[in-house]
Amino acid sequence: MLRTLDIENIAVIEKASVDFSAGLNVLTGETGAGKSIVVDSINAILGERTSKELVRHGCDSAYVSAYFEDIPDSVAEKIAEIGYEVDDGTLLLSRKISANGKSACKINGKSATVSMLKEIGALLVNIHGQHDNQALLNPDYQYQYIDMMFSDSKLFQQYKSSFKDLISVRRKLKALTMRESDKDKELELLDYQIKELEDADIKIGERDELNKRRTLISAAEAITKALNLSLQTINGDDENNGVQSSINTCFNELVQFEQAKEISEAFADVNDKLELAKDKIDALLLDLNFDPNELEQIEERLDLLFRLSSKYGSDEKEMLAFLENAKQKRDSIVYSDIELEKLNAQYDDYFDRTVKLAEELSAYRKKIAADFEKQVKNELEFLDMPKLQFTVDFQKGNLSSNGFDKIEFLISTNPGEPPKPLAKIASGGELSRIMLAIKNILSYNDTIGTLIFDEIDVGVSGRASQKIGLKLKSVSKNTQVICVTHSAQIASNANAHFLIEKDVSGEKTYTKVSPLDFEARKRELARIMGGLEITDTLLKSAEELLLSNEFIDC
Repeated sequence: MLRTLDIENIAVIEKASVDFSAGLNVLTGETGAGKSIVVDSINAILGERTSKELVRHGCDSAYVSAYFEDIPDSVAEKIAEIGYEVDDGTLLLSRKISANGKSACKINGKSATVSMLKEIGALLVNIHGQHDNQALLNPDYQYQYIDMMFSDSKLFQQYKSSFKDLISVRRKLKALTMRESDKDKELELLDYQIKELEDADIKIGERDELNKRRTLISAAEAITKALNLSLQTINGDDENNGVQSSINTCFNELVQFEQAKEISEAFADVNDKLELAKDKIDALLLDLNFDPNELEQIEERLDLLFRLSSKYGSDEKEMLAFLENAKQKRDSIVYSDIELEKLNAQYDDYFDRTVKLAEELSAYRKKIAADFEKQVKNELEFLDMPKLQFTVDFQKGNLSSNGFDKIEFLISTNPGEPPKPLAKIASGGELSRIMLAIKNILSYNDTIGTLIFDEIDVGVSGRASQKIGLKLKSVSKNTQVICVTHSAQIASNANAHFLIEKDVSGEKTYTKVSPLDFEARKRELARIMGGLEITDTLLKSAEELLLSNEFIDC
């Protein structure tokens, strides 16, 4: 459950810390005091989209953190799958929102993304507001409330997997059943590409070798001249003795003297190196003996490889991979009739299996819906709507990722009237109570630790409000409930009551959140009931309301 909420620089709240309790927590205050800001702050910590407008005017950033206790093991395991640990059943979520709209999120002190915060937040808190009422009115989403009642999701997962296989085969069939003219054009293009690449006979590393050879040939004349000059210098000619001859003369003159032994050995070493140099010169001159047309052939080959690489890949490896892929595509088209027959048979098998699972899923949903109808009727009877008939209507539609059921909630508010779609006849007050009834039923099948109701009392008053308060208190025995309300009847049922007040100091507006003791609760309930003037009669009525609720067993 949500134990502590810390807020800094969110709209008119400069700084606030709220320590929630188990059971039913209510937030009350004047209209515009900032009750919605508390809910907005919780939404922010749950990873919902925020705006830089949420940051208090004049501040660089805003900050929200939420500390949770008693995290269920099943939820802790799912959080661990995301990559975060729950230590001793506790969890700290935090989010910093900059004035430029950027966010920095943390989970137990470790950096996280907003999407991670949202994924984890969805396991911990469920917020009900006016948008939920709109979702309840939309038949496209009503099946989800039935599916939340599933005790075993194995059947649903099997259906999802089968439907995914069916769609995959259908896409392949669609790709294969292209028009014959398209097939011919595709084959013509592939044949051209394959022939062009095969005729080129590409070898990996070929372009690098050709570039090296071209460089060598381009410099061959200058290199040959330098090598011949070096050879002439070493060997000499008819007019001049070469370096090697002079070295040998020096060696022969010096070798006979013991005193010049080191010098003669040095001349002998130089002579050996000159012999090695001559061998290397001869080898390189032989290598430089090329066909005069070779350079032109190399240029033509490099030009071909360049043109092919602009179409089929940046290097030889990519071009050869393109060739292999083109051959596979050609084979798939050439043998498409065989493949088409195979896929058609596969599609029929997947379709039959998917329809069978959809029928099983529908039967299971109808069984759950029958029990769901009874539970909703019992809840609504308690909420002062004993004559309202609630029905889950099933119609068969097309196969989709959720089965073929088209589910719609129908109600009849008066005996004898046929049930009609919820969206057409439910009032705001009726809708709030129907949603509360559904939330209460789902709370027994959910691991969500905290339910938040934002002004669920819209459109109801008096006895109905009191019943809603009692129902919220009942729900809070299994799940922590936080409720923003304008109803004294609902607020009187709270285990913890917080007052949200606005204060204007100078040219700035501040909002504070304060826990209320018994006497402060009396005054707040009297204010809600009476408006501007708090009389002794209102205070006495508020006290009676508080005391009466202490003895009610929900």
